[in-house]
Amino acid sequence: MAEERAGILAGFGKLLRSAILPAAFLACCGYFVWHALHGERGLFAKDERQDRVAAAVAERDRVQAELVAMERRVQGLRGERLDPDQLEERARQLLNMVGRDEVVVPYGPERRLF
Repeated sequence: MAEERAGILAGFGKLLRSAILPAAFLACCGYFVWHALHGERGLFAKDERQDRVAAAVAERDRVQAELVAMERRVQGLRGERLDPDQLEERARQLLNMVGRDEVVVPYGPERRLF
């Protein structure tokens, strides 16, 4: 009985020693696979970066369109090509004045005109 038990323990020890290397290999592979998916430069992080880039591009396009509109308005106020309508609009805004036959429509701060 003691010999049988010793044989079983020896077989179990041999099985355990032969399983250590494959288990270590699987653990190492699992580590790299997890970081390939969830790590700082993983696949999920790539999707998040692409979303942030798309949002930044949309913001850039919006700001560029706003810049073009402002440049167009400023161009109308320059020297030899002075647009009388824009000059009058800007003067009224700065002086806070309106004509007698005009109606003032107030806008809230969230609804900017320009």
